[in-house]
Amino acid sequence: MTPIRESERRSRILRGRPYSLDEFASKYGLRSDQAESLYTRFGPSSIELDLLMAAKRRQPAPRDRIAE
Repeated sequence: MTPIRESERRSRILRGRPYSLDEFASKYGLRSDQAESLYTRFGPSSIELDLLMAAKRRQPAPRDRIAE
């Protein structure tokens, strides 16, 4: 298996809308260092990151309900 080079990583086609690092960390309740590591390795693609987190069996963190 060959390692993925940085230039190959940048040339990937973005699938789905991109997450910001803060949005990704917040959605899955990750510490900033965890989120940054995954974001750096897998890119900002919301589809790719959501699939990754599903494979890790991590559900999105519950959001606070807004009083109606």
